[in-house]
Amino acid sequence: PDVQFLEGNIGVAKFPLATTETFKDRGGKLISQTEWHTVVLWRGLAELAQKYLHKGSLVYIEGRLRTRSWEDKEGNKKFATEVVGDNLIMLDKRTDGGGSHPPHHTNTSTDNIEGFHSQEIPPMGDTSQDLPF
Repeated sequence: PDVQFLEGNIGVAKFPLATTETFKDRGGKLISQTEWHTVVLWRGLAELAQKYLHKGSLVYIEGRLRTRSWEDKEGNKKFATEVVGDNLIMLDKRTDGGGSHPPHHTNTSTDNIEGFHSQEIPPMGDTSQDLPF
């Protein structure tokens, strides 16, 4: 992926990632469904992606969804939902040739990120009255 460097030499990588789900339908026919996602990696993860990821790489990315909006030149509101990666695991098999190998498991510090940990998520209660459908 291409990495851009912002003010302060902060790297950001943005690239497409395909996920494919394969299952059998009721008739036993094998069905494959592929979805494309936009992944955004920051700082060290962006630089690792630039150095080690290539088209067809097998990778596990853990993160959170972010939706952003903007207006295009015609004034139409546009939306994009992206996966902001916090954790990257290379799944490709390492080669025995010379040269360096990518780190197997890398994550970024989340010290400055606000949010809930799974144990801290408050119960939602009965939301059936709040649903619009």
